[in-house]
Amino acid sequence: MSIAPGKQSANDALVSILRTAAVVQRHIAQIVERSGVTNQQFNVLRILRGAESSGLPTLAIRDRMIEESAGITRLLDKLEASGFVARGRTTPDRRQVVCHITPAGLRVLAALDAPVQAATERAMSTLDDAEKQTLIALLGTVRSAFDDRREERPGVE
Repeated sequence: MSIAPGKQSANDALVSILRTAAVVQRHIAQIVERSGVTNQQFNVLRILRGAESSGLPTLAIRDRMIEESAGITRLLDKLEASGFVARGRTTPDRRQVVCHITPAGLRVLAALDAPVQAATERAMSTLDDAEKQTLIALLGTVRSAFDDRREERPGVE
């Protein structure tokens, strides 16, 4: 059974996206894991660093993660046990847990910033600025096909 030409190019494009993401993710994981954290933990620490002193509720962290994690509580438990994250309840709503990055978590990220940035630059080194912008726009368009909030576009089923 053969795949119709238009569908074959769609399949090839999707496989190319997935393979590229896997290659880049493996390289970043090799760097990050030397510091004793996983890619997902690294992602959480970066999210919390961006939140600064206000911190973030658990579900807000989950929603911002690159790779969704159903086990966000376990992930935060491990980061807290390592001393990289602190959790506390808020005064107005005692049910909500807010997470903060600790000085130890900031030190881990500081040690990883340069090598991760070098890997990022290596991954994108074959593209000029215009190509990077085009890639960002095209990938955003691909992701929008799965955005439930998007308006129905004419000709899109």
